[in-house]
Amino acid sequence: MTRLGIVAIGRNEGSRLIRCLDSLQPQMAKGVPVVYVDSGSTDGSVEAARDRGAEVVDLDLSTPFTAARARNTGFERLMAITPEIEFVQFVDGDCAIDEGWLAAAQDALDQRPDIVVVCGRRYEQHPESSVYNQICDVEWDTPVGEADACGGDSMMRVEAFQKVGGFRPSLIAGEEPELCVRLRQQGWKIWRLDADMTYHDARMTKLSQWWKRSQRAGYAYAEGSWLHGRSPQRHWVKESRRIWIWGFAVPLLSLLLLPLTNGLSLLLLFAYGVSLYRTYKHTQQRGFPEKTAWMYAFSCVFGKFPEAQGQISYHLNRLLGRHQGLIEYKS
Repeated sequence: MTRLGIVAIGRNEGSRLIRCLDSLQPQMAKGVPVVYVDSGSTDGSVEAARDRGAEVVDLDLSTPFTAARARNTGFERLMAITPEIEFVQFVDGDCAIDEGWLAAAQDALDQRPDIVVVCGRRYEQHPESSVYNQICDVEWDTPVGEADACGGDSMMRVEAFQKVGGFRPSLIAGEEPELCVRLRQQGWKIWRLDADMTYHDARMTKLSQWWKRSQRAGYAYAEGSWLHGRSPQRHWVKESRRIWIWGFAVPLLSLLLLPLTNGLSLLLLFAYGVSLYRTYKHTQQRGFPEKTAWMYAFSCVFGKFPEAQGQISYHLNRLLGRHQGLIEYKS
């Protein structure tokens, strides 16, 4: 009996989904079940998944779509097919899995019963295509060892996933770190392995896409800190505080104080330059080329403005009782 099942999700991923499913063919040949959850694709994704042997679930779109809800639905179908599995690998449809990852991840979970989620190195497939893809590739390079959270690609213990109730289906972003908060509250650990895991294809070529992606991150930080900010984990409180300071308070204060300081308050804006240089140096010390380090630094510092927009959107929606649809950056 297989101990592993795989859940992939996607919507109009086209060739990216085909690449994802093709990377799973060796596992499917060994009898590992693969469930693909589609969220209203119109590009032939459903047919492509069926042709490659995946069990396909069409997500009911009468309820607002979220990736969290899609993953939960895929997991439910997976358990209906193979209730005996011990581990589930989640993967996004725009990612291909490295051939050695699944064995390495399962081995790590077998060796450490206290670890319930493992992730590895996600790479951007074409970092040379745009500065925005390069920024993503730097983001994916997180420290090896115990971690606070995982991303959309990770292997989890079925028992632990079920015990905490899976992903929170209402979240439009940040659902994986939020799940990890609840897992860590049970005393379990999240671990980043020193192993290649997946190859992501962002295809992000426009400033507007980068802005939307940063706005979505700000929204997720706001919702995460509202849900778990008062817990011992202080989930995303520090990140949200930084967004409010750099994306809102500093520029507003410099403008409000202009008439009182004869323009000297604009000197506050030099703090952005200091932050930019510090981020650049830190990124360069991690081994990234100078040009890439500068691009990532600019993204971190000036990304606070769209992130502030996301924070404001969340709290306005919360106060007004409005539902936020997806904030999508992909074309």
